[in-house]
Amino acid sequence: MGSVVGLLAETGRRIDPVMEKYLSRNVAPEFRDAVLYQIRIGGKRIRPALTMVSATAAGGKEEDAYPAAAAVEIIHNYSLVLDDIIDHSELRRGHPTVWKKYGISTAILVAVHYRESAAEALNDTPDPVAFNEIMAWTVKELIEGERLDILMEQAGREDEPYVVANRISEMRLEDYLRMVEKKTARLIETSCRFGGMSVGAPKRVVEALSRYGYNVGLAFQVGDDIIDLFGKQEKTGKRVGQDIKEHKLGNVVVLLALEELRGTPEGEELESIIKKPVISWEEVGRAMKIISSTHAREKAEELRDRYVSEALKALEELGESEARRLLEGLAVFIREREF
Repeated sequence: MGSVVGLLAETGRRIDPVMEKYLSRNVAPEFRDAVLYQIRIGGKRIRPALTMVSATAAGGKEEDAYPAAAAVEIIHNYSLVLDDIIDHSELRRGHPTVWKKYGISTAILVAVHYRESAAEALNDTPDPVAFNEIMAWTVKELIEGERLDILMEQAGREDEPYVVANRISEMRLEDYLRMVEKKTARLIETSCRFGGMSVGAPKRVVEALSRYGYNVGLAFQVGDDIIDLFGKQEKTGKRVGQDIKEHKLGNVVVLLALEELRGTPEGEELESIIKKPVISWEEVGRAMKIISSTHAREKAEELRDRYVSEALKALEELGESEARRLLEGLAVFIREREF
């Protein structure tokens, strides 16, 4: 099933020159390398691929979706540049992050340049006003998702007054779902919506593609949370339990475990580990042991599978095609992936 992701990545990479065209517009020659660095260090290009495949699945031509596909990937990378500053991340895709390589001031300017380049790309779509309006809404959703994610961290950022004053310490599953809906699902939903809109698909087809994208986005994020705690390092390339190390209550498995253990000594111990200013890997191991004693993993897998089923159901509105099968393949891959 990994070949589905390979196929989508191959499709998505076709818009690399299109992105470079928009990002290179009105940029000082000596700033160009810094601007293009983020998209040149790689990425799976799944979001633009979804735009392009959705366009084909809706019965149109892939090329008609290039401006919108470039815009969604530029916005995705815009959010990553800012995320890396917010999280003090020094590496992305095995390379120094933009702020680490060029400095924080330059990274902020690069991000703003990305936002405006995406708007310029959307000016080349069939209905620039509608596309830009949807993208503005999507970016605001992304910002709100990131804000909630930060406030769900149980320690750290003591030098940030807003975060300290508004930290979310009591959380339910619906709070988590609201956060991931905004942080992850909305841009994927918009990517698929833009595919249908780029080729003038009927409203019911555009809505079906949107529903597919929304549910695939939620399934992907829930799957990601499961992999963070139960994945194999040789497959993921990351140490297991990173979300616990980063004090994250915004991981569905952690949240479901805490819900199940509410009022028990184990629940209190797990909560106290996550709220510690510095968490050792030994404590991460202890937290993992507590989580493994609950049904949190199975419940999270059920949740992921429910979203995958909803995504597949949405595609029933579309006619049979190779593109539709590719979208179905991605949903199935999300259900089965281990990395």
